[in-house]
Amino acid sequence: MISMSASVTRLTHYTKAERDEITGGAVDPSRVAATGLTWLDKDVHFGIKLLGRLVAHAGLVQVPLSVGAVRLQVAGLGGVIVAPGLRGQGLARLVATAAMEHAHGLGIERGLLFCWPDLIPLYERLGWQVLPDDVLVQQPDGPVRMPLRAMWTPLVDGAEWPAGQARLLSLPMWGAADRPSKGAVRATATPAQRRGGSCRPGSR
Repeated sequence: MISMSASVTRLTHYTKAERDEITGGAVDPSRVAATGLTWLDKDVHFGIKLLGRLVAHAGLVQVPLSVGAVRLQVAGLGGVIVAPGLRGQGLARLVATAAMEHAHGLGIERGLLFCWPDLIPLYERLGWQVLPDDVLVQQPDGPVRMPLRAMWTPLVDGAEWPAGQARLLSLPMWGAADRPSKGAVRATATPAQRRGGSCRPGSR
């Protein structure tokens, strides 16, 4: 399995050229153009190179969020992309985990991502949990309801998701991309799980 020998590095930059290197120039690999939303760029990037070629990426940005009367800072995961011929081999797991471990090191307690429904099983296997309600996100003309599904993961022991309407107080992160392949994707422990915390899909 490739992921056993692949290593994740922090990228100094990530532009359309790097994305095209992964996707082979695919247009809208995250399938988000049809949403009509304006997206927030990530400011931290992780990638995997094989034989000198960038083949996987995940981005991270810290974003403000309100849930009911509670204000939070969460780690927004986005731009998760794996080269088409290498999907289903654990590379998405590696880059996503590296991004969330980085966020944990910054003291952030929760991760957040947006994805299409067909990707929910992939991220559930990685310890993410579906939020039961839609999330409002900021756009240039005001808040709108996010059409993608929202998922979260605890990054520290005991972290929970507060009750109430969630509203992202910034533009949303560019969506998590890859369609899962027919092959199984290995699960990995989140930072909280590695320290014994519970992160079962659907648990609160």
